[in-house]
Amino acid sequence: MAPVHVKKMDHEAARRIACELLKKVGLGAVKDRYPDRLSGGQKQRAAIARALAMRPSVMLYDEPTSALDPELSEEVLSVMRALDEEGMTQLVVTHDMRFARAASDRVLYLEEGQIVESGDPDVMFANPREARTRRFLRTLLS
Repeated sequence: MAPVHVKKMDHEAARRIACELLKKVGLGAVKDRYPDRLSGGQKQRAAIARALAMRPSVMLYDEPTSALDPELSEEVLSVMRALDEEGMTQLVVTHDMRFARAASDRVLYLEEGQIVESGDPDVMFANPREARTRRFLRTLLS
């Protein structure tokens, strides 16, 4: 509905784009299901398709794998990787450090609203420079 009301797109064009985006995120086969008939991972991927319908230059995610089991998290990660390959800039806020490491080109660790450390995820997770980062990662990854 947002492309119709906000972008003044006609209904048929919006429906066509919605179907294309649902296919893109692996939901083409369930395009006519209501949200309460989708799994958690499917709901997250539908939300990504809904956001993409507005043609954003940056995608913002807040805990995209929260409450998802590992298999469903992988589905969401797969969609995000495909968007990355297309050149989509994505910003993810998460406490799931395994997901952050797998999904990121660059990681920023923030504490009390301040950037404590940033860098390549493989370097930062294997050998963080800052004691605060080491303490945080040790708590979450042990």
